[in-house]
Amino acid sequence: MGIVLGVGASHSTLMNTHWDRVAGVGRAERFRDALGAARDAIAEARPDNVVIIGSNHFRGFWLDLIPSFTLGVDEVIAAGESGTPKGPQKPDPAFAQALAEQLVERGTEVAISARMTIDHGQSHAVQYLLRDLDVPVTPLVVNVFATPLPTVKRCVELGGNIARALENSDRRVVVVASGGLSHQLPWPSRWQDPDGDDEEFLVEAWRNGRGEWEKYDKRRREIIVGARPTLFPEFDEAFLGRLDRGELRHYADWTTARIGEEAGNGGQEIRTWLTMAAALGFAPGETLAYSPMPEWLTGMGVGVIRPGSAAAGELGAERVR
Repeated sequence: MGIVLGVGASHSTLMNTHWDRVAGVGRAERFRDALGAARDAIAEARPDNVVIIGSNHFRGFWLDLIPSFTLGVDEVIAAGESGTPKGPQKPDPAFAQALAEQLVERGTEVAISARMTIDHGQSHAVQYLLRDLDVPVTPLVVNVFATPLPTVKRCVELGGNIARALENSDRRVVVVASGGLSHQLPWPSRWQDPDGDDEEFLVEAWRNGRGEWEKYDKRRREIIVGARPTLFPEFDEAFLGRLDRGELRHYADWTTARIGEEAGNGGQEIRTWLTMAAALGFAPGETLAYSPMPEWLTGMGVGVIRPGSAAAGELGAERVR
């Protein structure tokens, strides 16, 4: 058994809080429909566990300690910001701990958390991709915001080690990547060098938010909502085209600087997609939708990869541009 499906999906809390502004807009509706199609594909795969590879937006991880890779091996608690799921999620401690040990044996020294707080970087996937599915989750958080970031090459190695760790598993496992595509967040490019009051406030929140992130959330939210949308649709289209052709390995040597230039600082989240794709052996996939959504500050994409796929097009869903 092992890995039976890979899914990549963008996330944005603005999809929850600003839906009334885009309801009826084709781009938004079709992206949401694509999440539903991906959810149905997951249900059809009948997983025993879903490994969710995502980021964390300083609600569970802080500058006092932020590893490159952290696997949740016991309790999983969703922060619940902006209409996302809140509270304890369903874990699979035996599976998660065994996966952590296997990854270390294969050369990826993941940190572990026995009480992991996830935010919309993972819980958006729980909300839309796992809706009404009673399946345990194993969160894998990749640091994509607090420099220095893990190299893309290291993320690809992690994905390959996930595949090797699970190839003889008796579980049916779906690997979900949450994040991207292109977007620019109003965050300091380097937390060490904030520029202006807003960036100084954000760095203060990132330093001191552990256990009381909600104290900072109102102003932080105002900063996000007030940001000027900056998307890079050309990058997104090229990225998803390579997903379809099984060519995402193309990005394995990209630097953090290059990703930032071509996809924005939020584009650093493509590390999650590349980790997932590597776990699926970079098989050809299928883009279900691409919607450039300035209303949500993000280029929103959904795609699936089936193990050993020789060609895209299995689900036949319509791509949106």
